[in-house]
Amino acid sequence: MNAPASGNGFAVTVEQLTKRFGKFTAVNGISFETRRGEVFGFLGPNGAGKSTTIRILCGLLEPTSGRATVAGLDVATQPEAIRQRIGYMSQRFSLYNDLQVIENLNFFAGLYSVPSAELRERAAWAIKMAGLEGREHAMTRSLPVGWKQRLALGCAVLHRPPIVFLDEPTSGVDPVSRRQFWELIHQMSGEGVTVFVTTHYMDEAEYCNRLVLIDRGLIVAMGTPTELKHRSMKGELLLVECEPLGPGLEALRSAPGVADAAVFGRALHAVVSDARAAAQPIRQALAAKHVAVSRVEPIPPSLEDVFVALTASRAAKEVRP
Repeated sequence: MNAPASGNGFAVTVEQLTKRFGKFTAVNGISFETRRGEVFGFLGPNGAGKSTTIRILCGLLEPTSGRATVAGLDVATQPEAIRQRIGYMSQRFSLYNDLQVIENLNFFAGLYSVPSAELRERAAWAIKMAGLEGREHAMTRSLPVGWKQRLALGCAVLHRPPIVFLDEPTSGVDPVSRRQFWELIHQMSGEGVTVFVTTHYMDEAEYCNRLVLIDRGLIVAMGTPTELKHRSMKGELLLVECEPLGPGLEALRSAPGVADAAVFGRALHAVVSDARAAAQPIRQALAAKHVAVSRVEPIPPSLEDVFVALTASRAAKEVRP
């Protein structure tokens, strides 16, 4: 799968890329680069602009303005050439349910012009990768979702592309299958393939070499997972376990020293300037509101904490007069 990156050393370059649909701006002047062989994450909630960006980079949508290159090719003027140099796995399941596993592989091999001399070896690799040995003639509709996704990945890389775009590849997949899928992603990265992956699962960002956080068409942060957790949190984090949760959140947001608070699972996370100093005042503030507190302790921030903090800060700036 090895292939050279573009002349500037990057597999993908994006400069002030914008996409509008009428009056709606889906992607708003974003810029970034991806390096050859890295797993590059593009993270954000549904509707953030992830899929629009990936479709532009795959030559499926024309940008409104700005510039982007993929493998040294311009997305606006060379979309057909780009599509021959990339693998693309769409957010929606792209295989044919009424075909057998091997028939899907043969169909996509034809789309990607895989040489007939290589087809048997490439199909065998895809079947092994997907864990489908002995199921070559099974109907695709009969496969569990996780196996379908691995098969779809195999179909997308049959032609050994240097760059692979994966749009929400683990959506609807169980946790075990998600981990197995990410193992395949890192295997490809180790072979020199650039993997560009979009997801709204913040925990998956930990698997990326570098990532971009996007919200409502704008990039709000960029860097390695470690960099973002150390650089983007304005303060320290406290885990607060209490009951009832709703009144607890309301009381926590008005507690002294709390800059922000949000629900995380069955607990609350509070952003404070000094976690150890704030713990006892928080307990007292919640008790005064008849909220029972079982635990208050400092914790390291997750990427979800970072994203919540960044988007909350952005929203607060937007509502200021």
